[in-house]
Amino acid sequence: MAWRIEEAVIHGELDNTVEGCISGKIWLVGRDEPLELELEGDGWRDIAGTKLKFFNRNPIAHWDSDSLETQQKGLVGDMTASRRRKMPTVSDEELLRLHDANMEIPTQVCNMLYLEWFSDINGRVVLESANFELDISDHLWEMDEDAEDAQKLANLHAMRDFMAQVIRRRDPGAEDSLSDDLDEYAWEERLKESDRLTDAYQEVLEKYMEDADSEQKEAFVMGWDGLLDAMAEREECEDAALGLDENPDEDDYCDFGEHDAHPLQAKAQELAVMAMDLVQRDAGQSSPDYQLVTCLLQVSGKLAGALNGGDDEHTETGYILAVLKRCIHWLNQAVGACQELMASEEDTDQLAALAHTRSCIFEIRDGITELRRELK
Repeated sequence: MAWRIEEAVIHGELDNTVEGCISGKIWLVGRDEPLELELEGDGWRDIAGTKLKFFNRNPIAHWDSDSLETQQKGLVGDMTASRRRKMPTVSDEELLRLHDANMEIPTQVCNMLYLEWFSDINGRVVLESANFELDISDHLWEMDEDAEDAQKLANLHAMRDFMAQVIRRRDPGAEDSLSDDLDEYAWEERLKESDRLTDAYQEVLEKYMEDADSEQKEAFVMGWDGLLDAMAEREECEDAALGLDENPDEDDYCDFGEHDAHPLQAKAQELAVMAMDLVQRDAGQSSPDYQLVTCLLQVSGKLAGALNGGDDEHTETGYILAVLKRCIHWLNQAVGACQELMASEEDTDQLAALAHTRSCIFEIRDGITELRRELK
């Protein structure tokens, strides 16, 4: 999905001193020529109107960094040197020692350099790190709060447009030849779109999961307008219940409707986020840590596409049955990974957390099994 290049960056420079455009160069390990950026838009207020230079103290070659086009033309995404994120305060060696000893890892909230853009050729490119040395010039022009809000909204639209290209939804009106009562096996051929949707949702979740407005931004970027309407209706009902609406009427106390987030998907997403905080983030792909998180993210993404999307196609019984069948397979894999982690765990608190995770997996699997029974 996104090209993540921070490890391979040697140094770079961005120029946003001309309002409405960002130019710059980024040097990567293994490339003779730097990436050359010509982007439409501005950074956030902290870097808008400035020249930004950044240096990586420990660049590492990346296997596909040489595949990027040298000329990076397109739209600015979110660009800031002050994205807030919790980060460990110890070295990588100490981090591993504390993790192996099941000891608490000290953290502090720090500023991250976050540079995102949408290349006309390569798509979404992201550079995110708290380890770069930064040099920011004085502001040649100042961005006010309204202008920053407008830029962030443009960034949301750019992300939404990019995800629409990734998912490549078909027009339901062009599906006249398809029957409404296809069985789950026939729907298996149509799950390639579901796979793309799942990959997109995982990327969106990773970007916005720590945002205060994560639910709204995730739904907007994924194109789930029905879910957005339900969220807006829910907020109106909550305001009325709290007495914030000066003229509430009977309609203010309402059911949130068929496009509200499905409880199974909400539970699966919550569990996936919890698992990401529970296990070792940098574990290898063959590790149970990686398998647990990957399987839970797959389930969350699949359920989001099948139960939250609000598209006519996604409400057909055969499609939902096929998706739920896949989810049961991933949940079984997640249970196995969880049990493998528990078998080697000695810390009682961590063991209890893993046991709770396994119990939640069973609950979601039971819920999916019951839903399949109802649909059949």
